[in-house]
Amino acid sequence: MSFTPKPGDPTWVDLYTTDLDRAIAFYGELFGWTAERGGEEFGGYTTLRKDGRAVAGAMGRHDDPGDPYPDRWTVYLSSPDALATTAKASAAGGNVIVEPMAVGDLGAMAVLADVGGIGVGVWQADTFAGFESVGLVAGGNWSDHVGVPSWFELTTRAYDDSLVFYREVFDWRDTLTIADTDDFRYTTIHATPPMGGGILDVGTHLAEGVPGSWTVYFGADDVDKSAEQAVALGGTVAFDPIDTPYGRLAGLIDPTGAHFSIGGNTK
Repeated sequence: MSFTPKPGDPTWVDLYTTDLDRAIAFYGELFGWTAERGGEEFGGYTTLRKDGRAVAGAMGRHDDPGDPYPDRWTVYLSSPDALATTAKASAAGGNVIVEPMAVGDLGAMAVLADVGGIGVGVWQADTFAGFESVGLVAGGNWSDHVGVPSWFELTTRAYDDSLVFYREVFDWRDTLTIADTDDFRYTTIHATPPMGGGILDVGTHLAEGVPGSWTVYFGADDVDKSAEQAVALGGTVAFDPIDTPYGRLAGLIDPTGAHFSIGGNTK
């Protein structure tokens, strides 16, 4: 499906990887993606497509002793004004990692650390709006969106503070708390479909020192087979396939260490 993102909606994801060629091969086999490599003016930034539609990006990583973090996927949230959003983030207790910068005539981007210390991107669209295909199907028919970004989830220790942060910085005004117990606290970005994603409280479940992350879920026709295929292609399983009220889910790690998840219909 195509959609017009509202401010604060997930609008793009990209991969920062130490081995771009291997990543292209891995995700191409797993999801049927094709790769369109950009020119020097965009630093070789690669657009990844599913059935001809842009679904993600990838950038080769250069050695940077100041960047201690592993290869990773970044989720970008829509903003009408990246400069104003970064100012709001600083005022709300976050940090600006990458200051707003123009990306040709495509738009402007920035990267923040939210109030829980978790990285999140900002995208101000110009000629490029973001996803040309997106699922947003949690609890629906995942298999109609194989290889397409379909859910976006923030897992955080700072659950309450993060809700305040994203409401103030990204204008999340119609959130829906679907669970609020000691064992399961979860709030979605929107109160009505398409909900877009959500925030999960993992304060009692993560190892000490692990802050959490933003994670993208891609649709899968068969989660178990896709997990097996990922391993055969050099990846690993972060958490085994499990049925949930929102579909059958699994966590995966690509060959260079970037985490992502897949979702499919329950068995």
